[in-house]
Amino acid sequence: MVICNTSATMEPIFMLRGLPRLEHAHPWLSIPFCLAYLLALTGNVTILSVIWMESSLHQPMYYFLSILALTDLGLSLSTLPTMLAVLWLDVREIQARACFVQLFFIHTFTFLESSVLLAMAFDRFVAICRPLHYTTILTNGVIGKIGLACLLRSMGVVLPTPLLLRRYHYCHVSALSHAFCLHQDVLKLSCSDARINSVYGLCVVIATLGVDSVFILLSYVLILKAVLDIASREEQLKALNTCVSHVCVVLTFFVPVIGVSIVHRFGKHLSPTVHNLMADIYLLLPPVLNPIVYSVRTKQIRLGILSKFGPRRRL
Repeated sequence: MVICNTSATMEPIFMLRGLPRLEHAHPWLSIPFCLAYLLALTGNVTILSVIWMESSLHQPMYYFLSILALTDLGLSLSTLPTMLAVLWLDVREIQARACFVQLFFIHTFTFLESSVLLAMAFDRFVAICRPLHYTTILTNGVIGKIGLACLLRSMGVVLPTPLLLRRYHYCHVSALSHAFCLHQDVLKLSCSDARINSVYGLCVVIATLGVDSVFILLSYVLILKAVLDIASREEQLKALNTCVSHVCVVLTFFVPVIGVSIVHRFGKHLSPTVHNLMADIYLLLPPVLNPIVYSVRTKQIRLGILSKFGPRRRL
């Protein structure tokens, strides 16, 4: 029989989990995770530093890239404390209040990343389809308003979820599936009627990730149509080349999201380790790969990194 904590004065405590059946190897597994976090933090800070210091990069495309780097930093730092606490110190308990705060930031930065990728798709659409009006449409003021709208939208849709979760009662057997708190993971531990929160969470995912992915796809359909109308093949390739980095980043974000959804829906027979690894990849892969993609694929960023952090030539 499951006993629920119905006392209003007792705050629930959740138990975090590392990689199931690999608990004995957590100290060794912490090494690749630490390297991933180090790459994510170093790469995104480097991107921000280069764009800040290099005046030639003070353009709409790189301002949006700065917002993306800040989002990736926030996403990495949201999971870092509990992940390392579980792997290094075997500290598994987390107070409900701290858990709700963590899931708020994790989901806010996840939806913010989707919004920023949509804004970057709009930037590429304007640059290719309306090149003569690019600087007049995407002014600094407009970019600031887009960034603020993305942030407010992401925070606004996520804020009700921890507020609703606080009202529920939780069972004494309150073991989470991951080393960090996620909305659906906490929700399934409730012994209250949580249908409202469940339906709301699904609607939020559809209204954010679903809508953003459709509009990103629509943007690239219009971009492709505009590129095909260009007579010169060389100019076609040049125009498409400016979109390659963004396409790679979009795939890096949405492919793991789709993979996690498929595993969650149809992979119930799979090992819990697979579910955990998919969630880790979904949250860690974009912050790690995004700076690498832009550093390798974008000449201006690459040159900026070399000029600011590369070896100095002797005069």
